[in-house]
Amino acid sequence: MSSVVSLFPMKNDKKFKKYPKKDKQPRTPKLKINLFGQHAVREAWMNPTRKFKKLYLTDKTAEGFEELLHSARKNGLDRPTPQIVTRAELDKSLGGDTVHQGIAALSSDLPERNALDLIIKHREDEHSVFVLLDQVTDPHNVGAIMRSAVAFGLKGMVLQNRFTPPLEGTLAKVACGGIEHLPVAQEVNLSRAIETFKDHGYTCIALDERGEKTFKGLDPSPKKAVLVMGAEGPGLRPSVRDACQEVVRLEMKGPLPSINVSNAAAISFYALTS
Repeated sequence: MSSVVSLFPMKNDKKFKKYPKKDKQPRTPKLKINLFGQHAVREAWMNPTRKFKKLYLTDKTAEGFEELLHSARKNGLDRPTPQIVTRAELDKSLGGDTVHQGIAALSSDLPERNALDLIIKHREDEHSVFVLLDQVTDPHNVGAIMRSAVAFGLKGMVLQNRFTPPLEGTLAKVACGGIEHLPVAQEVNLSRAIETFKDHGYTCIALDERGEKTFKGLDPSPKKAVLVMGAEGPGLRPSVRDACQEVVRLEMKGPLPSINVSNAAAISFYALTS
Protein backbone atom coordinates (compact mmCIF):
# COMPACT_ATOMS: atom_id res chain seq x y z
CA MET A 1 0.00 0.00 0.00
CA SER A 2 1.40 3.32 -1.01
CA SER A 3 1.70 5.96 1.65
CA VAL A 4 -0.14 9.27 1.23
CA VAL A 5 2.01 12.33 1.70
CA SER A 6 0.17 15.45 2.80
CA LEU A 7 1.01 18.56 0.86
CA PHE A 8 0.12 20.69 3.85
CA PRO A 9 2.12 20.34 7.05
CA MET A 10 0.28 19.81 10.29
CA LYS A 11 -0.08 22.65 12.73
CA ASN A 12 2.48 21.18 15.06
CA ASP A 13 5.04 20.95 12.27
CA LYS A 14 8.25 22.71 13.20
CA LYS A 15 8.19 24.57 9.89
CA PHE A 16 5.45 26.79 11.25
CA LYS A 17 6.86 29.68 13.20
CA LYS A 18 4.88 31.92 15.42
CA TYR A 19 5.73 35.58 15.17
CA PRO A 20 4.78 37.99 17.91
CA LYS A 21 1.95 40.32 16.95
CA LYS A 22 3.03 43.85 16.29
CA ASP A 23 1.51 46.48 18.49
CA LYS A 24 -0.84 48.58 16.42
CA GLN A 25 0.25 52.19 16.42
CA PRO A 26 -2.61 54.64 16.83
CA ARG A 27 -3.28 56.50 13.62
CA THR A 28 -2.84 60.24 13.76
CA PRO A 29 -6.13 61.75 12.58
CA LYS A 30 -5.99 64.10 9.63
CA LEU A 31 -6.44 67.78 10.37
CA LYS A 32 -9.69 69.32 9.17
CA ILE A 33 -8.68 72.03 6.70
CA ASN A 34 -10.44 74.11 4.04
CA LEU A 35 -7.91 76.92 3.58
CA PHE A 36 -4.15 76.82 3.12
CA GLY A 37 -1.35 79.04 1.87
CA GLN A 38 -0.02 82.33 3.20
CA HIS A 39 -2.14 84.82 1.24
CA ALA A 40 -5.35 82.78 1.36
CA VAL A 41 -5.30 82.28 5.13
CA ARG A 42 -4.01 85.75 6.02
CA GLU A 43 -6.70 87.55 4.00
CA ALA A 44 -9.41 85.25 5.34
CA TRP A 45 -8.16 85.77 8.91
CA MET A 46 -8.91 89.48 8.65
CA ASN A 47 -12.29 89.00 6.94
CA PRO A 48 -15.00 89.77 9.55
CA THR A 49 -17.55 87.59 7.71
CA ARG A 50 -15.38 84.53 8.37
CA LYS A 51 -15.56 82.51 11.57
CA PHE A 52 -12.47 80.43 12.29
CA LYS A 53 -12.49 77.09 14.06
CA LYS A 54 -8.82 76.19 13.68
CA LEU A 55 -5.55 77.79 12.63
CA TYR A 56 -2.56 75.53 12.05
CA LEU A 57 0.97 76.93 11.90
CA THR A 58 4.40 75.38 11.80
CA ASP A 59 7.03 76.75 14.18
CA LYS A 60 8.66 78.69 11.38
CA THR A 61 5.40 80.17 10.10
CA ALA A 62 4.26 81.16 13.59
CA GLU A 63 7.21 83.53 13.92
CA GLY A 64 5.77 85.81 11.24
CA PHE A 65 2.13 85.62 12.32
CA GLU A 66 2.28 87.61 15.56
CA GLU A 67 1.47 90.93 13.91
CA LEU A 68 -1.65 89.53 12.24
CA LEU A 69 -2.83 88.02 15.52
CA HIS A 70 -2.50 91.46 17.10
CA SER A 71 -4.37 93.11 14.18
CA ALA A 72 -7.26 90.66 14.52
CA ARG A 73 -7.58 91.37 18.24
CA LYS A 74 -7.35 95.11 17.62
CA ASN A 75 -10.22 94.86 15.12
CA GLY A 76 -12.37 92.90 17.55
CA LEU A 77 -12.25 89.66 15.58
CA ASP A 78 -12.90 86.50 17.56
CA ARG A 79 -10.11 84.17 16.50
CA PRO A 80 -8.85 80.86 17.97
CA THR A 81 -5.40 80.35 19.42
CA PRO A 82 -3.10 78.96 16.72
CA GLN A 83 -2.19 75.29 16.96
CA ILE A 84 1.46 74.49 16.25
CA VAL A 85 1.85 71.47 13.96
CA THR A 86 4.61 69.89 11.90
CA ARG A 87 4.95 70.11 8.14
CA ALA A 88 4.47 66.34 8.08
CA GLU A 89 1.03 66.71 9.68
CA LEU A 90 0.01 69.27 7.08
CA ASP A 91 1.41 67.11 4.29
CA LYS A 92 -0.57 64.12 5.53
CA SER A 93 -3.80 66.10 5.76
CA LEU A 94 -3.48 67.92 2.44
CA GLY A 95 -1.37 65.56 0.37
CA GLY A 96 2.36 65.66 -0.13
CA ASP A 97 2.12 67.64 -3.38
CA THR A 98 0.14 70.50 -1.83
CA VAL A 99 2.11 73.72 -1.37
CA HIS A 100 0.65 74.85 1.95
CA GLN A 101 3.57 77.10 3.00
CA GLY A 102 3.29 75.93 6.60
CA ILE A 103 -0.12 77.47 7.25
CA ALA A 104 -3.68 76.12 7.07
CA ALA A 105 -7.06 76.72 8.67
CA LEU A 106 -10.62 75.54 9.12
CA SER A 107 -13.06 78.38 8.55
CA SER A 108 -16.74 78.96 7.91
CA ASP A 109 -17.91 79.39 4.34
CA LEU A 110 -18.39 82.80 2.77
CA PRO A 111 -21.92 84.27 2.67
CA GLU A 112 -24.25 82.92 -0.02
CA ARG A 113 -25.35 85.44 -2.66
CA ASN A 114 -27.25 85.60 -5.93
CA ALA A 115 -26.88 87.91 -8.93
CA LEU A 116 -29.54 90.31 -7.68
CA ASP A 117 -27.63 90.77 -4.42
CA LEU A 118 -24.61 91.98 -6.42
CA ILE A 119 -26.73 94.30 -8.54
CA ILE A 120 -28.44 95.89 -5.53
CA LYS A 121 -25.13 96.43 -3.74
CA HIS A 122 -23.72 98.40 -6.69
CA ARG A 123 -26.85 100.05 -8.10
CA GLU A 124 -25.55 103.53 -7.24
CA ASP A 125 -22.14 102.95 -8.87
CA GLU A 126 -21.50 104.81 -12.11
CA HIS A 127 -19.10 102.10 -13.29
CA SER A 128 -19.47 98.43 -12.39
CA VAL A 129 -18.16 95.35 -14.16
CA PHE A 130 -18.88 91.74 -13.22
CA VAL A 131 -17.67 88.44 -14.63
CA LEU A 132 -19.93 85.43 -15.16
CA LEU A 133 -18.33 82.01 -15.68
CA ASP A 134 -20.25 79.33 -17.54
CA GLN A 135 -19.20 75.91 -16.21
CA VAL A 136 -15.54 76.79 -15.67
CA THR A 137 -14.68 73.97 -13.28
CA ASP A 138 -10.88 74.08 -12.94
CA PRO A 139 -10.06 75.60 -9.50
CA HIS A 140 -6.75 76.96 -10.82
CA ASN A 141 -8.53 78.88 -13.58
CA VAL A 142 -11.32 80.19 -11.36
CA GLY A 143 -8.81 81.22 -8.69
CA ALA A 144 -6.60 83.02 -11.23
CA ILE A 145 -9.63 84.81 -12.70
CA MET A 146 -10.64 85.93 -9.21
CA ARG A 147 -7.20 87.33 -8.56
CA SER A 148 -7.27 89.33 -11.80
CA ALA A 149 -10.84 90.49 -11.16
CA VAL A 150 -9.82 92.01 -7.83
CA ALA A 151 -6.75 93.62 -9.39
CA PHE A 152 -8.85 95.33 -12.09
CA GLY A 153 -11.59 96.44 -9.73
CA LEU A 154 -14.43 94.16 -10.77
CA LYS A 155 -17.40 94.18 -8.41
CA GLY A 156 -18.20 90.47 -8.30
CA MET A 157 -18.36 87.07 -9.93
CA VAL A 158 -21.30 84.85 -10.87
CA LEU A 159 -20.95 81.06 -11.04
CA GLN A 160 -23.34 78.20 -11.75
CA ASN A 161 -23.90 76.40 -8.49
CA ARG A 162 -23.70 72.86 -9.89
CA PHE A 163 -20.64 73.25 -12.10
CA THR A 164 -18.12 75.12 -10.01
CA PRO A 165 -15.19 74.08 -7.84
CA PRO A 166 -15.43 74.51 -4.05
CA LEU A 167 -14.73 78.09 -2.96
CA GLU A 168 -11.86 76.99 -0.76
CA GLY A 169 -8.63 75.00 -0.85
CA THR A 170 -6.75 75.19 -4.14
CA LEU A 171 -9.07 77.84 -5.60
CA ALA A 172 -8.59 80.14 -2.60
CA LYS A 173 -4.83 79.67 -2.65
CA VAL A 174 -4.53 80.45 -6.37
CA ALA A 175 -6.73 83.53 -5.85
CA CYS A 176 -4.09 84.77 -3.34
CA GLY A 177 -6.75 86.07 -0.98
CA GLY A 178 -8.86 87.55 -3.77
CA ILE A 179 -11.83 85.44 -2.76
CA GLU A 180 -12.12 87.56 0.39
CA HIS A 181 -12.48 90.75 -1.67
CA LEU A 182 -14.65 89.61 -4.60
CA PRO A 183 -18.29 88.83 -3.79
CA VAL A 184 -19.32 85.57 -5.47
CA ALA A 185 -22.90 84.77 -6.43
CA GLN A 186 -24.13 81.33 -7.44
CA GLU A 187 -27.09 80.75 -9.72
CA VAL A 188 -28.96 77.68 -10.95
CA ASN A 189 -29.75 79.20 -14.35
CA LEU A 190 -27.09 81.46 -15.85
CA SER A 191 -29.26 82.56 -18.78
CA ARG A 192 -31.82 83.83 -16.29
CA ALA A 193 -29.06 85.58 -14.33
CA ILE A 194 -27.97 87.34 -17.52
CA GLU A 195 -31.54 88.51 -18.09
CA THR A 196 -31.58 89.91 -14.55
CA PHE A 197 -28.45 91.94 -15.25
CA LYS A 198 -29.93 93.19 -18.54
CA ASP A 199 -33.11 94.26 -16.77
CA HIS A 200 -30.98 96.48 -14.53
CA GLY A 201 -29.15 98.24 -17.34
CA TYR A 202 -26.11 96.01 -17.77
CA THR A 203 -24.59 95.11 -21.13
CA CYS A 204 -23.76 91.41 -21.13
CA ILE A 205 -20.77 90.61 -23.32
CA ALA A 206 -19.97 87.05 -24.37
CA LEU A 207 -16.30 86.32 -25.03
CA ASP A 208 -16.17 83.90 -27.96
CA GLU A 209 -13.48 83.34 -30.60
CA ARG A 210 -16.26 83.41 -33.24
CA GLY A 211 -17.30 86.94 -32.29
CA GLU A 212 -17.51 89.39 -35.18
CA LYS A 213 -16.10 92.33 -33.22
CA THR A 214 -13.34 92.99 -30.70
CA PHE A 215 -13.53 95.12 -27.56
CA LYS A 216 -12.51 98.11 -29.69
CA GLY A 217 -15.77 97.66 -31.54
CA LEU A 218 -17.76 98.34 -28.37
CA ASP A 219 -18.18 102.04 -28.93
CA PRO A 220 -18.83 103.46 -26.47
CA SER A 221 -17.54 100.94 -23.96
CA PRO A 222 -20.37 100.19 -21.50
CA LYS A 223 -20.06 101.62 -18.00
CA LYS A 224 -22.08 98.74 -16.57
CA ALA A 225 -21.05 95.41 -18.05
CA VAL A 226 -20.98 91.68 -17.41
CA LEU A 227 -18.24 89.69 -19.10
CA VAL A 228 -19.50 86.17 -19.83
CA MET A 229 -16.89 83.44 -20.31
CA GLY A 230 -16.98 79.69 -20.88
CA ALA A 231 -14.62 76.83 -20.11
CA GLU A 232 -11.62 76.01 -22.24
CA GLY A 233 -12.56 73.57 -24.96
CA PRO A 234 -16.37 73.59 -24.93
CA GLY A 235 -16.60 77.37 -24.51
CA LEU A 236 -19.92 79.04 -23.87
CA ARG A 237 -23.11 77.04 -24.14
CA PRO A 238 -25.31 78.40 -26.97
CA SER A 239 -28.14 79.32 -24.59
CA VAL A 240 -25.78 81.44 -22.48
CA ARG A 241 -24.06 83.08 -25.46
CA ASP A 242 -27.39 83.88 -27.14
CA ALA A 243 -28.66 85.62 -24.00
CA CYS A 244 -25.89 88.25 -24.28
CA GLN A 245 -26.30 91.51 -26.20
CA GLU A 246 -22.73 91.46 -27.53
CA VAL A 247 -20.33 88.73 -28.66
CA VAL A 248 -16.67 89.75 -28.89
CA ARG A 249 -13.36 88.04 -29.50
CA LEU A 250 -9.79 88.78 -28.56
CA GLU A 251 -7.68 89.77 -31.54
CA MET A 252 -4.93 87.16 -31.90
CA LYS A 253 -1.89 88.03 -34.01
CA GLY A 254 0.30 84.97 -33.43
CA PRO A 255 0.14 81.40 -34.74
CA LEU A 256 -1.80 80.00 -31.75
CA PRO A 257 -5.56 80.48 -32.07
CA SER A 258 -6.39 80.77 -28.37
CA ILE A 259 -5.03 81.35 -24.86
CA ASN A 260 -5.80 80.11 -21.37
CA VAL A 261 -9.19 81.26 -20.05
CA SER A 262 -7.61 83.04 -17.07
CA ASN A 263 -5.26 84.98 -19.36
CA ALA A 264 -8.17 85.85 -21.64
CA ALA A 265 -10.08 87.09 -18.60
CA ALA A 266 -7.26 89.39 -17.48
CA ILE A 267 -6.96 90.95 -20.95
CA SER A 268 -10.72 91.42 -21.13
CA PHE A 269 -10.88 92.99 -17.67
CA TYR A 270 -8.29 95.53 -18.75
CA ALA A 271 -10.25 96.29 -21.92
CA LEU A 272 -13.47 96.88 -19.99
CA THR A 273 -12.03 98.91 -17.12
CA SER A 274 -9.36 101.08 -18.76
